[in-house]
Amino acid sequence: MNDRSDSPRSGSGYALQGASFAVSGRTLLHPLDLELAPGRVVGLVGHNGSGKSTLLKLLARQERPTGGRVRFGDRDLAAWGERDFARHVAYLPQTTPPAPGLTVRELAALGRYPWHGPFGRFTDNDRAHVETALEATGMLALAERAVDALSGGERQRAWLAMLVAQDAGCLLLDEPISALDVAHQIEVLGLVRSLSRSHGVGVVVVLHDINMAARFCDEILALKAGRLVARGRPQEVVTAPALEAIYGLAMAILDHPGQTAPVAIPL
Repeated sequence: MNDRSDSPRSGSGYALQGASFAVSGRTLLHPLDLELAPGRVVGLVGHNGSGKSTLLKLLARQERPTGGRVRFGDRDLAAWGERDFARHVAYLPQTTPPAPGLTVRELAALGRYPWHGPFGRFTDNDRAHVETALEATGMLALAERAVDALSGGERQRAWLAMLVAQDAGCLLLDEPISALDVAHQIEVLGLVRSLSRSHGVGVVVVLHDINMAARFCDEILALKAGRLVARGRPQEVVTAPALEAIYGLAMAILDHPGQTAPVAIPL
């Protein structure tokens, strides 16, 4: 990957100071003070409408806070230029757009846009990043396949390859496993965690499945009705009292036979 001294992977994190978001008189995210350290996999959990995607969109600059401040690194989000920000932060929405006519390699190459712009020359360095991204996501063998002809899990890995080629130090993923079967959910989240470990990438990922969050995330943030109600390591958040407060549902907590993460079972 990129080993330059000014690499985005230099350790930038987020800081929110009273950040909130409201629309049409409805508050979707109440004032929130929060710091997100770089280089960790952070899961955002909570029921539908809890504010998870709203928070992620604020981090991704897809929405502007209607109150408070959001900073990334040493400056407010609004102070970042578009291409400069894209060199540091990559965002994958909940629903990825169609990619008609694009091969996996061509989609991955789009991730290099922030580095050379619309009229810049695609360099050997760009090609090297694309090849590294395809290898890291296990997509080299499918590089010449049409993106829209792939299975759901393969398509998600193709989009992740684009984000990896972007060489950003932070990935923001909105429900990347929502349309996948269990096998592909584990495959995609395992890949995300592997990328974080091997390349020092920070990840903030919206998830519905608390057990997947416990298994693959370093830290879990739980939201309810637009407020942060729990935060900590999986062992600290996946407890019967915390989950009943988050979801309003009694759950039993079991030890996973092959993992250190706890497992929650609704009663």
